[in-house]
Amino acid sequence: MLSLALFSTLALGCSVAKAQTSSVAQLVASLRQAPTEVDRLNLLSDEDLLFNFLAPPSGVTTGSAGHTVAATSENFPGVVGNGVSMTIGFLGPCGMNTPHTHPRATEINFSLNTTLRGGVLVENGARFIDVEIAPGSATVFPQGAIHFEMNPSCEPAMFVAAFNNEDPGVQQVGQRYFGLPADIIGAALGGLGVTEIQGLESKIPDNVAYGVDECLQRCNITR
Repeated sequence: MLSLALFSTLALGCSVAKAQTSSVAQLVASLRQAPTEVDRLNLLSDEDLLFNFLAPPSGVTTGSAGHTVAATSENFPGVVGNGVSMTIGFLGPCGMNTPHTHPRATEINFSLNTTLRGGVLVENGARFIDVEIAPGSATVFPQGAIHFEMNPSCEPAMFVAAFNNEDPGVQQVGQRYFGLPADIIGAALGGLGVTEIQGLESKIPDNVAYGVDECLQRCNITR
């Protein structure tokens, strides 16, 4: 009986989540078809113009060393037609938002409470840029550039990432690279075999992951 009740509760939760997702998708579709800003505002309630990053409806990416919360046109109708979106990063000690790109947006990243390490590779031939983002400071990651943010301290860190697109997209480099055919990956890596590729793929953690060994040792953290 308990198991049946549990399954019923889970099923109800899934149904509610699907209904909410469908409702937001329908609203976003209507907003995109609205001819004017006034028409868009008339479709929105006051609550639709608020997003709670501490209790988000969706948009959460969680790994072993922290999580990020994204407010985009997927889950925040208020941004539709305004060309903006935002992600808040909650990085634990030595936590890293692993190397990734945003295919449709430039990012400005603001550090709230600790000095973050940020890195960016813009394109082939460009030098690697390695910066310290002190509390109260910001840096820019150009559209499509490979970049990361890491918390090199033993205290929790937060950052705010703002985007000039309501649907910036995100692609984690390591995780997605190994989504390519194994023989293609092997050839690109100098002739590694399929078995070797599969062995590497299994070692790649979900985002947000732990960062460099020096930080883990200093903060007495086991990966």
